[in-house]
Amino acid sequence: MSFHPAIPYGTPAWHKSERKLAEPGPPFEFTPENRRHVEDHASHYPAERRKSAVIGALYVAQAQQGYISGNAMRHVAEVIGCSTAEVEDVVSYYVMFFTQPVGKYVLQVCRTLSCALRGAGRVTEEIQKELGIHVGETDPTGTFTLMEMECLGACDRAPVVMVNNEHWHECLQPGQVAEFLRALRERGVESLGGCHHVRE
Repeated sequence: MSFHPAIPYGTPAWHKSERKLAEPGPPFEFTPENRRHVEDHASHYPAERRKSAVIGALYVAQAQQGYISGNAMRHVAEVIGCSTAEVEDVVSYYVMFFTQPVGKYVLQVCRTLSCALRGAGRVTEEIQKELGIHVGETDPTGTFTLMEMECLGACDRAPVVMVNNEHWHECLQPGQVAEFLRALRERGVESLGGCHHVRE
């Protein structure tokens, strides 16, 4: 007797991954300057560990194109010397990589306990109402994309909204969202004063 379920490999009942593959997107190739940057980054690893440079290469690809398309994954794989599937695994694991075009400002609202207790849900609702979008969408002007995140690591300054993977705007209270968006739209990340931390 076995407690392990029988897995019907090769039959229609066999569940394969439901992960949606990234769209191919436009043709992609690093600019000469970015290619040099990736090669410099990769040179810090032994030749047999060159794959370790994949995250750095993906950051460069995302900065160049704004997101990581299927063609960008294929190019990164060629440059780094690994399979496209390995690159896809990294992209799908880390939330900082986007597989579709995003707005100029990506707003990621922390929804973990401290932020939830301090009103993060209401912050998200207000952002949705102000922009007329839902979580995971970009507003019609292409300025803002809204996402939710698990713990951004600033529980004592909740609720926290991260802007473009770099700026932690902390203590954003419900009721302040309209002004937060207006200032960001008009003055960019320079408007993020006060309770604000920049990733170094």
